[in-house]
Amino acid sequence: MCLLIPMQGLAALLFPAVLMLFALAMEKVQTRIDRLSVSRDHVEDFLQSAEPANVDTLAKEGFPAAMDELRTRRATRVDGDSAAQVALTAEPSPQRAS
Repeated sequence: MCLLIPMQGLAALLFPAVLMLFALAMEKVQTRIDRLSVSRDHVEDFLQSAEPANVDTLAKEGFPAAMDELRTRRATRVDGDSAAQVALTAEPSPQRAS
């Protein structure tokens, strides 16, 4: 009986701390789930512009990886297009001989 009272006191002191740690852990899990969640707009955007390689990535690695690949491809295409535009505008125009 003498051991029971200190153990109850210890449990009463530790329970709030354990509960807080559990709540913090669940918050981290929820944050990760929210970050990996996919909206309807993301899916529609992906389906409109996906190529077979992106669909393969979707099947093998999941939607977040496929979207990252699609964004990388778009960024590369945009950078390449803007570099081509700069090269075209940077070329001197031929002048006519008078």
